[in-house]
Amino acid sequence: TFFITTMATTNATGTAHSSPVFSLLSVSSSSSSSSLRCFFPRKQSSITHTFRSKTTQFSVSISRANPNRAAPLLAFFTTHNYQSQSSSISSDTQKTPISKVPFLDSLFVICTSLALSFALFVADVDQASAFVVTTQRKLQPDELATVRLFQENTPSVVYITNLATKQDAFTLDVFEVPQGSGSGFVWDKNGHIVTNYHVIRGASDLRVTLADQTTYEAKVVGSDRDKDVAVLRIDAPKDKLRPIPVGVSSDLLVGQKVFAIGNPFGLDHTLTTGVISGLRREISSAATGRPIQDVIQTDAAINPGNSGGPLLDSSGSLIGINTAIYSPSGASSGVGFSIPVDTVNGIVDQLVKYGKVTRPILGIKFAPDQSVEQLGVSGVLVLDAPPDGPAGKAGLKPTKRDAYGRLILGDIITSVNGKKVTNGSDLYRILDNCKV
Repeated sequence: TFFITTMATTNATGTAHSSPVFSLLSVSSSSSSSSLRCFFPRKQSSITHTFRSKTTQFSVSISRANPNRAAPLLAFFTTHNYQSQSSSISSDTQKTPISKVPFLDSLFVICTSLALSFALFVADVDQASAFVVTTQRKLQPDELATVRLFQENTPSVVYITNLATKQDAFTLDVFEVPQGSGSGFVWDKNGHIVTNYHVIRGASDLRVTLADQTTYEAKVVGSDRDKDVAVLRIDAPKDKLRPIPVGVSSDLLVGQKVFAIGNPFGLDHTLTTGVISGLRREISSAATGRPIQDVIQTDAAINPGNSGGPLLDSSGSLIGINTAIYSPSGASSGVGFSIPVDTVNGIVDQLVKYGKVTRPILGIKFAPDQSVEQLGVSGVLVLDAPPDGPAGKAGLKPTKRDAYGRLILGDIITSVNGKKVTNGSDLYRILDNCKV
């Protein structure tokens, strides 16, 4: 009786293969021996098993249809067609009367088959394992540049904790509770830390944690609520302070690669990447509602906790402060905004020197841009100009009503110092560039 079975195996790619890779070529018999030949291991010699009896020999030859496949094949062979009372395994082994103990015949064949199956299975596993084990992949040049940028700038980024004082209504005990957190970066060796104003707003106590996890109490040097910028100071050893490299934002281009480092959701020193999606955007200050012009738009992920952290270009230079996101859910939606570093430079210099920002004011209240557009005019409509203010002293007329309740429009500002003014943002931009 002759049986052929196969064992399905799985290669390194997860693909199963089995019997279709083999074909039976011939079965023959003679009077001297029986043999089983199996061409299995890839690029290896054939495996041969011979079973001899005194009067009968069966020879089985098996080859693979596809020599590039290596699925194991097991061929089980047995016969009970003996004409003698004894048989031999080989000419140089001791003879044993098999026919007198019939089950020894089957037992021998089963053991031989199991041995073959184990050998073939191990060979196949070894072949598959060669495909699984791989050498470590080398980083690409752009990946190496990103890793280097993160490692060089991480020591400049800090974690800021905003603590507020609360009083228990029953015991009157006073205690501090975390009110919020954000990011910041080291500005100079004197311990100045730059962040957003909304990160520190309402804080009774501020703590700054450096990259080495040392924490220092921080004092507010000054803040600019209109531009959402604040400067803190910590008393830390100078060797622990690494100022961030400061770049420029006037020559930025849409599509330029950018990197944001911060502490989103308290996960310190998280790096996200993206590109500049837009330039010269405008957002409103969370504290005063005053417009912040020339804001950088990016798709780098900015989440709660990223506020106040640096936005870097490919050289690792500071080009902006991550400030706000546009998101209905409060999580990153791929639209983030950063205050340009050219704006930050002038503000920080004044805060460090004077503790406040001095900028010119007109002393007026003006109408929303939409209202002016409905009137079909271009410019800034003056609603109020107190007599003791700069605009009132200069003679600007406010909007008012006459004795019959009819609306009398005030002056409309159309230019300042020869620069055209079409809306309130234009007016603020011109005033910000004027020196007092």
